[in-house]
Parts: sequence; structure tokens; C-alpha cells
Amino acid sequence: MLRATMLSLVVLIVSGTAAARDPRATLSEFTQGLEGLSGRFEQHVFDPGDRLNEESRGSISLAVPRQFRWEYETPFPQLIVADGQKVWIYDPDLEQVQVRPQGAEEQQSPLTALIDPSELDRQFTVSDEGDEEGLVWVGLEPKGEDAPFSRARLGFSGDELARMEMTDALGQRTRITFSGWQRNPAFDAGTFRFVPPPGVDVIGDMAEAAQAFPVGD
Repeated sequence: MLRATMLSLVVLIVSGTAAARDPRATLSEFTQGLEGLSGRFEQHVFDPGDRLNEESRGSISLAVPRQFRWEYETPFPQLIVADGQKVWIYDPDLEQVQVRPQGAEEQQSPLTALIDPSELDRQFTVSDEGDEEGLVWVGLEPKGEDAPFSRARLGFSGDELARMEMTDALGQRTRITFSGWQRNPAFDAGTFRFVPPPGVDVIGDMAEAAQAFPVGD
């Protein structure tokens, strides 16, 4: 369940002059000419008492406007693919695939600010959160009541995002550390395409994706 929710908490990569202290301008500068990103992540999940509950590693790829691939490698494999129409969650150990139309839930993710920057002000309140732990922090607070997190913090080191932290309504905190970013890489043809392997159970809604609308419209 925890990993499944990460499709709404996936990476926001921002590169630029963090010292400018204008998070909206930093985002706009980075998204100029952006077609895709790929990199590595380490994820740590802490309970409300700040005790470590889960640690995992893997890779992430995303492409403008609405595609991403979030792949857990350790300790347990899992693949989340958003192809622009549907979201697929594949658990090899369970031999199970969950699928649903890709819609409004993804618009409430920090990912939106990167792959669809026009949604930034509609979906989030953006703030400068100062310096801490050697990083320059930018805050994102979702405007939608049904967002899967209550706040997010993005920590910049030099010209790229080094860390992302999110807290949900129950006080659980997710920290993601990034490395090895590549801008506009040459993705393989099947990067954002998922076909259920033979013999796996497919659970969910195979209908066409519902149209998503900005918060407040």
C-alpha cells in the first residue's frame, strides 16, 4: 500500500540558481526545453515518532507531459508506470498488476510542477523555506483537500534537487535522496509502456482515463 501511494509522491526535479530565492522562477527556468529526466533514488519512510519504517532504492524516469516510470529494485521489486492514459502498479512477487485511469490524483502530485508547470500555482502554494543541512529548501503545500500529502519540501544543492521530503496528514514522513540525474535522455521505446506479463492477475479499471481538471476550476 505504501509503495502504491508513491505514484502521487514521485520526484520533482528542479535545477537552476537556488540562491535566487525565487522558487517559482527557478521552476520556470528549469522547465524551459525540458522533455524528460532520469535518475536514481533512495527512499526512507519514517513514522510520526521519526522511527525508520522502510528503506528502498531504485530508478525513476519521466517525460513531458504526463509519463513516468518509478521502479523499486530493493528490498522488494515493484514497478509503477504512468503512460499518459493509465497508471500500472506491478508486484512481481505477488504476480499481480493494479491498473486505473490516470487522472486528477496525479495532478495533486509534486510531479505536476515539473511535467506540467502551468499547474504549479493552481495546485500548490509555493514558499521559500531557507537554508538547512547545507541545502536550500522550497516548500509546496497542496491546495486540494484530497491530496495524499499535507506538505512537501525540496532541498537544492547547487544546480539540482538533492532531496525531497513529504509529510502526510498522519505525520508520516517520506525522504527521497536523488543522484545521477540526466536531462532529456534518449529513452528506450518501451520505457513508459507497460504490458502485463502472461499469467499475472490484473486488477482494476481498464477504461479510458478520466479527464482531469485543475483544483478550483
